[in-house]
Amino acid sequence: MSRAVVFAYHNVGVRCLKVLLAQGVDVALVVTHEDNPNENIWFGSVAQVCRDYDIPFITPENPNVPEVEQRIAGLKPDFLFSFYYRNMLKATLLESAKYGAFNMHGSLLPKYRGRVPVNWAIIKGETETGATLHVMNVKPDNGPLVDQQAIPILPDDTAEEVFEKVTVAAEICLNRALPGLLNGTAQFVQQDLSLGAYFGGRKAEDGRIDWNQSITQVHNLVRAVTHPYPGAFCDTAQGRLILWRTRILQATGQAPRAALMAEHDKLIATTAQGGFLQILEAELNGQPLTTQMVSGFPGRTLLLSE
Repeated sequence: MSRAVVFAYHNVGVRCLKVLLAQGVDVALVVTHEDNPNENIWFGSVAQVCRDYDIPFITPENPNVPEVEQRIAGLKPDFLFSFYYRNMLKATLLESAKYGAFNMHGSLLPKYRGRVPVNWAIIKGETETGATLHVMNVKPDNGPLVDQQAIPILPDDTAEEVFEKVTVAAEICLNRALPGLLNGTAQFVQQDLSLGAYFGGRKAEDGRIDWNQSITQVHNLVRAVTHPYPGAFCDTAQGRLILWRTRILQATGQAPRAALMAEHDKLIATTAQGGFLQILEAELNGQPLTTQMVSGFPGRTLLLSE
């Protein structure tokens, strides 16, 4: 029986850990994170899976410290796996596994290396993403590929919907690749890093809407940062506007300015580039935005930029 130490968090961590258990891997230790009380915890708990299956787990702030390194080395793992664990693992940990360290990344590498790949793929208007199992080294997301599983991104998919599909893709990818890893027959393919790029993390402020962009770009931002994320927003004369759900009615067309209007029973936004975006769910100063509210503004219009 192969022995593994697993670094895991989030839904991908939950599902991939269960794949290891289902295929008979001896999970000697799980390293996970304490949930941050200031974060919206909308995802599954790796720690709870460990409790359910009587797996030892620890939650160090930094795993790259001698006490953790020594504990893992003492377990003599055959494999080390990282499934959506948020900290970088340094060489001492990566080299502690007899047959190597492997990471599950939420994109089709080499595209969207780095942080929050699902959100970035939506922002950039991709129609496909997926999950990639790859060899880990000290540089993020650039080791040889073991396996990949693609999923579609539909035009109105939100980040949570895409992440649900990526979670399933990760489970399929690992379940398919694991037997080859365990029996030593897996084939690795070196990445061509020129075919992708590295992306950094995102903050709530990165959800600010630029109304000089196209309707499609605004729509992509909205669906990339909607619930459970902080939302796409802008500041207006009437207060802060947050868009939660939108639909493109017309990607191009004449529009003299960026504005939000009440037309019959619909809320319609335009950008400086033209086109028409239906606002399906939004809030203004913390209150649900309605056509009646916008109808009360001068000209039945809320200006979105100067």
